[in-house]
Amino acid sequence: MFGNFLPKEFNFFDLFEKQVGYAVNAASYFKEVVSKGKMDEAALEKIQAIEHQGDEAMHDIIEQLNKTFITPFDREDIHALAKELDDVIDMINTIASRLVVYKLSGVNKNLVDFSGMIEESAKSVACAVKGLRNMKNSQIIKEACVEINRLENVGDSKRDRVLAELFESEKDPIAVIKWKEIYQDAETVLDICEDVAHVVGSIMVKQA
Repeated sequence: MFGNFLPKEFNFFDLFEKQVGYAVNAASYFKEVVSKGKMDEAALEKIQAIEHQGDEAMHDIIEQLNKTFITPFDREDIHALAKELDDVIDMINTIASRLVVYKLSGVNKNLVDFSGMIEESAKSVACAVKGLRNMKNSQIIKEACVEINRLENVGDSKRDRVLAELFESEKDPIAVIKWKEIYQDAETVLDICEDVAHVVGSIMVKQA
């Protein structure tokens, strides 16, 4: 009887897996669209719909965090993980929006390459986050985080290389400004994925 008055433990892992699923969906759809060079209003609306789902998942996590007495790991880590996962989706949405606003159509090989790295990084993030449900998955989590870090390093090099090519070959200064921003934002998604890996790593250390 007394147990009915105690705060119930909420399964945060379900919501985190739901949230990271939206990140993977956004990354995969982004890759699909830019690979076809068809980022238009309809495609943007679909990415925005995924972004809204991600927002709702984050809000659910924060709401439950405020209600729940017992949490699976530190409250600040739960908040940080939810925020970083939300930022991944937000940045993908930002790139899609700018492609439409800047009227950048057609297949851009460099952006296609970035989108592939973003998708792979998002999938590795999902692997790391899902692994938190059971700390016996520590090796799987570590391998996923290593892959996220590797992709971020590859993204850094790719960004520097494509910017150098852009400044060298593009004569239209407006086009330079537009693509410079797109490439930098694409690499920022990989940075945010690495931030997620850092949060996951912090959780693992504290739970060890």
